[in-house]
Amino acid sequence: MRVQRRAPIFAAPGPMCSRGRERGSVMTMKLYSWDLSPYSARVRMQIYAKGLTDIAIEQPPTYGTPKFYKDHPIGRIPLLEIDGEAIPESAVIAEYLEEIYPEPSLLGATSRENAHIRTLARIGDIYLMNNTFMLAVQTRVLAAQTPVTTGNEGIVALLGGQLASNTKALDRMIGRDGFACLGRVTLADCALVPALFFLENVLPGTGLADPIAANANVAAYWAAIQKDEYAARILVELHRGLEERRELIRSGAIEKIRAARDAAREAAEQT
Repeated sequence: MRVQRRAPIFAAPGPMCSRGRERGSVMTMKLYSWDLSPYSARVRMQIYAKGLTDIAIEQPPTYGTPKFYKDHPIGRIPLLEIDGEAIPESAVIAEYLEEIYPEPSLLGATSRENAHIRTLARIGDIYLMNNTFMLAVQTRVLAAQTPVTTGNEGIVALLGGQLASNTKALDRMIGRDGFACLGRVTLADCALVPALFFLENVLPGTGLADPIAANANVAAYWAAIQKDEYAARILVELHRGLEERRELIRSGAIEKIRAARDAAREAAEQT
């Protein structure tokens, strides 16, 4: 069945690149991404696992400028650009790609399997990554050479406790065969791999213990999934992005970038 084109529903005009199909309609598609962005990594792993070669992956050319924040009100990546329009939010992008590229599927064969996949993905996305990012903000672990917790130790302890509890919950739900569930790569793995990377590589910088080692099933999963070719590719990119970030911190350039970004966002909001 051929889908009739509708009027644009997403803003953000931009360059067109690769070609995809939405039930017969030819589209140009591009994913705007950064190596270190765990939410972008989630979508990139999905693209690699599905063998999609017609989606270009690039850094957003206008990021950090008023135009970016004017065109994309949420102001975050990843963004999937389609014919000059942009879809935000990694979970939304992931579901969209499953709809237009149903094979190979990273979902299950039944509604209950899909519910389990989405639950595990949500644990990675919300219960782990969100708390890790809030910890990074509180301690400036991704912004300063020496993390600082003075004055907010209570918040740091609270977030650390939530991460420990959430990892323990994941330990009871994670697969025992090297994958999150179903014995193969699913959208759950795409969300959990970057989340666990941040737990292992960023959390220790906040002064808190990595909760992976304290949970045997999560630890076993983490050791096994890193050998998967798609996860391994994502981890190379995440490590590269982390080293680039640390170099920006060492050089002091990160503060200039942050100041310019904040000024650009404020300028966009005033127009």
